[in-house]
Amino acid sequence: MGAGREATISLDAVRDKNLMQLKKLNAALFPVRYNDKYYADALASGEFTKLAYYSDICVGSIACRLEKKEGGAVCVYIMTLGVLAPYRGLGIGTKLLNHVLDLCLKQNIGEIYLHVQTNNEDAINFYKKFGFEITETIQNYYTNITPPDCYVVTKYITQPETMNSAAEVKISSIR
Repeated sequence: MGAGREATISLDAVRDKNLMQLKKLNAALFPVRYNDKYYADALASGEFTKLAYYSDICVGSIACRLEKKEGGAVCVYIMTLGVLAPYRGLGIGTKLLNHVLDLCLKQNIGEIYLHVQTNNEDAINFYKKFGFEITETIQNYYTNITPPDCYVVTKYITQPETMNSAAEVKISSIR
């Protein structure tokens, strides 16, 4: 990097024309091979799936699936979130996750979750920084990796109160 030049982190939508970037990242990052349904879900989620670029180099991604829960509420499932090893610690994963958390707030989505291999301390600690909690342990979730167990890591998103209701609370407490 030249003096005074700061590397920029940018996010871009995943589309048919750059889907191969996501496939290459996944092959480099994860011990699992993803099927066509994964990529169809990633494309269908629109803004919830992004590629991350560091100085115009594709170095990370987040891919989500929108799911309907009983009762009709929508939740977000993070299928994958990863950053290539040389680019970790630069805020790229944080930027990707914050993007999705912001979308959840804007769209009134109250739950976001994912599966994490039980021995992946770095990932568990990363998500805990954002308020995720381990909500379940699933034995033998993974078929071809060791350990085969995973945690379900969940964040419940509380929507901010509207300005009117906050003002009403202040007014009523003054009386």
